[in-house]
Formats: sequence, C-alpha cells, structure tokens
Amino acid sequence: MNKIHLLGILALLFLSSTSLAQVSDTTVKTIKAIKINKAPKIDGLLNDEAWLNVPVASNFIISQPNFGFPSTQKTEVKIIYDNDAIYVAAHLFDSANLIRKQLTARDQEERQDVDFFAVTFDTYNDKQNAFQFGVTSVNVQSDARLSGGGGNNGNTDKNWDAVWDSKTVTTKDGWVVEMKIPYMSLRFPKTNIQDWGINFFRNIRRINESSYWNSINPNTAGFVNQFGLLKGLQDLNPPLRLAFLPYITTGYSTVPTSNGALNNTIANGGMDVKWGVNESFTMDMTLIPDFGQVISDNVVLNLSPFEQQFSENRPFFTEGTELFNKAGIFYSRRIGKTPTGYFAAKALARDSGYKIIKNATTTQLYNATKFSGRTKNNLGIGVFNAITAPTFAEFENSKGERIKYETEPMANYNIIVLDQALKNRSSITLTNTNVIRSGNASDANVTALDVALFDKKNVYNANFQGRYSSIMGPNASTGFSSFVEFGKISGTWQWAINNNIESKNYNPNDLGLLFAPNEFTTNFSVSYNQFKPNKRYNYRRYSFSLNQANLFAPFSFQELQHNLSFFHLFKSFWDLRLSITGQSVWGYDYFDLRTEGRKLKKAPFQFIGLFGSSDSRKKLFIRYGLGFAESPLPNDPFYLTNFGVRYRFNPKFTLEVDARREDDLANFGFAYRDANRESIIGRRRIKNFNLLINAQYNFVARMNLSVRTRHFWSQVHYTNFYKVNESGEWRNSEIPFTPGRDGNFNAFNIDAFYTWDFKPGCRLIAAWKNALGPDITIDGLQNTKYTQNLSAALRSPHSNEVSIRFIYFIDYNSLKRKS
Repeated sequence: MNKIHLLGILALLFLSSTSLAQVSDTTVKTIKAIKINKAPKIDGLLNDEAWLNVPVASNFIISQPNFGFPSTQKTEVKIIYDNDAIYVAAHLFDSANLIRKQLTARDQEERQDVDFFAVTFDTYNDKQNAFQFGVTSVNVQSDARLSGGGGNNGNTDKNWDAVWDSKTVTTKDGWVVEMKIPYMSLRFPKTNIQDWGINFFRNIRRINESSYWNSINPNTAGFVNQFGLLKGLQDLNPPLRLAFLPYITTGYSTVPTSNGALNNTIANGGMDVKWGVNESFTMDMTLIPDFGQVISDNVVLNLSPFEQQFSENRPFFTEGTELFNKAGIFYSRRIGKTPTGYFAAKALARDSGYKIIKNATTTQLYNATKFSGRTKNNLGIGVFNAITAPTFAEFENSKGERIKYETEPMANYNIIVLDQALKNRSSITLTNTNVIRSGNASDANVTALDVALFDKKNVYNANFQGRYSSIMGPNASTGFSSFVEFGKISGTWQWAINNNIESKNYNPNDLGLLFAPNEFTTNFSVSYNQFKPNKRYNYRRYSFSLNQANLFAPFSFQELQHNLSFFHLFKSFWDLRLSITGQSVWGYDYFDLRTEGRKLKKAPFQFIGLFGSSDSRKKLFIRYGLGFAESPLPNDPFYLTNFGVRYRFNPKFTLEVDARREDDLANFGFAYRDANRESIIGRRRIKNFNLLINAQYNFVARMNLSVRTRHFWSQVHYTNFYKVNESGEWRNSEIPFTPGRDGNFNAFNIDAFYTWDFKPGCRLIAAWKNALGPDITIDGLQNTKYTQNLSAALRSPHSNEVSIRFIYFIDYNSLKRKS
C-alpha cells in the first residue's frame, strides 16, 4: 500500500469519528408552517383568505457581492400548505420601473437581464439534497434538483423539470409571485410532524445583488447546509401521485446517401408514467420513447485513440438522475448508442458488393424505468433499468437477394444505488451497474463504493472511492480503481491532495466512460479566494495545481503538469482570467500508438491564455479568449482565438454568435500503420474552426422559438512521417513521405424548435433538423480556407427532418375528481 493511500485512510478514520457525532447547535432562521383548508387561487394577487395571518419571512442578507449586509430592497415571503401542495407567496419590493423583465426559455434566467425569486426545500433536512423552484419577474419558471449539498461542492441539475404552477404581477411598489408546488414534484419522509430545511433567494439584476433569507456565506463550502427551517408540517396526507404523459409524433425525414435518398415517414407514439409509490419514492417509466427532437451532437474530427464524449440531451436521461450519476460510472449515452457493428456493416457492404438497404445509427430503446427516493432514515435508493432492441443491418445484392447482419444484440442495462446520508453532509454510497446481452456477446458488471466525510465545522473533507469491474464472456477480465482525497474546502485558503489508481484491466465502459485505464496519478491543488469585495474587485481567485501521472503497470513515468490561474471579477462586473498551464519535462503517451506496450515521447510545452467577458446585464455582452503555446521543437507554436457576442434586441429576441479558432502548426501523433503493422506518427498542422449561432425569440413566458446553427471545420495537413523506437523516440527516424493522409472534415447542423407549454406539464413541439449528408466529403485541396468549406457545406446535399410532437399531462387525481 502506498503512503498516500495510507494517509488517506488514516484521515478517513479520524473524520469518521467526528462525522457521526451530534452537530452542535447553530442559530438558524425558522418559520412556522401553516396548514389551510381552502387553497388560494394562483393569480399573483394575494387577496385570498388563506394568506391572512400567516408568518412572514423577511430581512434577507446579501450573499454577493457584499456578503453580510442587509439586502438593499425589502422582501416578504409567506408559506402555507394543504394535503395537495405547498404554496409560496413573495412580495419583492422595488420601484416598478426598475424591475428587469427579459423573457427567457425555461431554466435560462442566469446571466440574463431579469429579476428572479426562488424557494428551495431540503425535505429530509439532511443538508445535502434539495428541490428548487424559481420564477422570474415575467413568470418564466426554473427548477432544479440539488445533491451533494449543492453550491460550490455539490451538483445542481437544472435538466429536471417538475410540474407546478406560478403567477407574477407587477405592482407600484415591486412585484409579487405566487407559487403552487404539488407533492407530485416533491419527496419527503412519512412522519406525522416534519421540519424541512428551507431558504428563499432573490436576485436584483440591475445591481447584480443576490440575497437569501437565511444567510449563505460564500466562504463556507456547500449550500443546502446553510438553510433555515420550515417547522411543524403536520399530517401530510397527499393523494395518490400518479400521472401519465402520452405523446404522439408525426413528421417526415430525408437523408441523401451515395446510394440515393432514404425517405421516411415519422409516425409513432408512446407514454411516460410518473407514479409516486409513496411520499418518499417515485417511479418514472418511458414506453417506446422517441428522442428525435433533441439538439444534434457536436461532432468533431477525432484524432485521439479514444472515443468522443457527447452530452446527454434526452430528457428521460437528464431529469432526476443525480443519484445514478453520483459514482461517476454511468454514461447514459451507452443506452441507445450507435450499434457496435455499424461501421463493420459499412465495410462488409463495401467488400462484398452488397448494397446497404438499412443500417441504423442508433439502437431502439424498448422501455426504461427509474425508481428513486429516500427513507425517513435518509437512505437513498435508486433502481434503473433499460432494455434495447437487437439491431440489424440489411443488404441486397444485384439479384435482389437480401441478408441481415446483427450490429447490436438485445441488451438489458441496470443500475442499483444505495446512498446513506450521514451527519455533517457526510455520506456513503454503494453503486452497481451491469449489462446483460443476448447470445454470445459479453456481459459486464461494475461495483463502486464512495465515502465522503466532512468535519463538524465543514472545513475539512475526505473522500474515498473504490471500483471493481468484471467482463464476462469473450475477452473476460477483471480490474479495479481507487481514489483517496483530503482537503480544506472552506475559508480564504483552500487546498486538496488526492491519488487515483486504475489497474490495467479496469473497464467500466459498458455503461460508463473511461478513456485510459492503467494509470497512477497524484494531484495537489491550492487556492486563495477573496469573497468580500474591495475597492477594485468583487471577487478574486488564485489557484495552482500540480499533477503527476504514471503508467500503473509496469510503473512508468507519464507526465508532470502544472496549472496556474488568476481570476478577477471587477466592480464593473467585467471578469478576467489569466491561465498558465504546461508540462515542463518530456513525457510519454502510452496510448496514442494504439499498440499495447508501446509509448510515444511527448515534448514539454507552456501555454498562456487570457480569457474574459463583459457585464452580462447589458444588451451587448462579449466573451473573448486568446492563447499561445510553444515547445522546444522547432516551429511548434499553437494559437487559440475565441470570440463570442450576444445582443439582446429587445426583451423577447436574443442573438448569440460564438467563434473559436485553433491552429496547431506542429502536432505529432499517430498517422497510420505500415505494411508490417508498425505505428507511424506524423508531423501535421491542425486547424480547427467552430462557429455557433443561437437565435431565440420568446413570444410569451412559455412559448419560444430557438434556432441553433453549428459549422465545424477541421483541416489536417501532414508534412513528415516518423518511425517510433521502443523507447518512444522518433526525432531521428524520419521515413519517406507518403501522400494522401491529409484530412478535411466538415460538420453542419441546424436545430430549430418551437416550444409551447400550453398547460403545466403539457407541451407542443415543432422541430426542424438539418445536417450535412452522412456520405458527403468536401475536397480539402479545392477548399483550403474556412469560408470555402462553409460555402461547400451549404451547397452540398443535406438531410432534413420535420416533426411535430404533442405531449399531454394527465393527473390521475384530476380524472378522479371529474369522474
């Protein structure tokens, strides 16, 4: 056992003794919960009898930029409840003509010119998990699930969309918000009398002031652990929490290929079901889902030996999955992925002379189910299951004979999570993922143990993680990984030291994502954080980290990297960041040659970058970045330019353009294999250009049109080729140049969505998706400049898909009352 692991375990033992101790009394604000007999009408007027003689929460405290001072504007909040829902009313005093009222899409109020109010419930009072509901001054909703304490040391999942109601009204002395949050959108323990953690938040956008009812100290780690209390919730007897979301989709798509256009009529339907098994647990099910109406992936030219990681845009896999993601071994894009044999099928057609009739790019999902919640003893339980259909490619020869080729077997994906919340934000989590496939295909299993411990004062934190993977069937293997960390997480000075080990055969990739196993890495980081403003700055952060990576078996040096960063947020709310990163000594890459046991010597480098942005409250908002890197190799500079601009034409219409250019004049990496299957590397110039244009028009609070256009161009030009010897050296082993290795890659997408939430939970979506044809290649010799490639991409045949989806929310209790 290495010394770092031993120190980590000793720290864990010490902190565990303090973590389970009783928390010392801390003064927090409290408000009494008032139960009512008749629910108020959600109209923002607050003239209902239910709001009379209700305690008021006020005296908000600024968190940023002037922590500790009273809020510059008065805020009064009331809260009541019945057996159906929690109701919140807030009067946010201000001058009516000063209230900012920009319209946005749901969950997109950040960095926009609009005032905002939110309430957050820690229903288990565990200081770790919470539900947040927010409303802008023009009644645009925002909601989120918080886990791990939220804030700077936790997670905030804004992909979670609950079904609730709200209304805002502007008055002479400010604005008023009224909210109804049904128990369908919450989970809480089954006890007769309950106390919930609670906090109220207000953002006054014109002065960038964030304030809370119960003070949130930015110098203290975590967020939920700094809440006040909602006391005396009694005899909560919610009705059956059962809702159905049937949907239908219709449309048409056409895809140009080298064998002619593939046309398809879209006509399908399915249903999501949400069932509150009890107050604490909820089951979400999706039957025959259709994920066609999602943003296109940001595909790039991938020259690395590893796959490209894509963001998850499918709602079922982004909403309420924080428990399943806690261990970091769940990469949801594995479910419904591109079939493993997709490219093999294309190669088979090319070599056999058969014509491809069908070769699906994704596997069909039959159904998926999520079951999650917490017991009254704060044990979180999560169960996830998804089943995908077998996928086949179909071919036809010149005689009209057809054959099938299986590209992906039927598969069953499962996750089980047990997450016990402890005192002082501590927790212990056990996660298991497994994949079972039909036929002779491999099965996989990964088990993870995570322990997070915090001391009573929330100053120090220790983490321990253990992983064990097992592959069964062809190419069976087992492997492990471990991670230990100890650090100071609160205060002006913060630091951490950690160590990570991955064995050679550790493989979580059947349902997770790991680029490179067989590593031993140690990292040390330290930062200085100025949270209180002075005459020049609202906030400053200076950080330094040092990371050493080694191959685990056989133990060999890989690289030593340093990172230095200086961040300043000025009184004008402009920000500036200076970043200095690099590798001071020669290192080794054990993966780029795609040959086990072989390594490639990598040159040291130094990078310096300057990044920043303007005041996001203004109509014109800009982002910028300039970077330069150099190594000891001759003529080896790297240039980075990034510029973005967002202009708000009026409170409804916003246009945003972002351009990023990278130019690496001498990149060295794997190029091809020679006749003896030896890996040959090349010196190459790589130019990447990414252009992204976003336009959004918000008709009203819950109706908007968004158009996203992306063009990515990558050009690769080889100048030299080299053999690599056993020690990884290549500089004196140049071989004759072989032409034809250059690349010219273009990706083009347009995603347009019209979205109308015409009732809580009900939605109409009209979508148009346009993309460069899958078989289109653009000649790099004829199109050497970015504008030429963009023009060629626009002229080339494109695939098009137009679809309309109708989703309706049906509450079982509403049906029951009507009947």
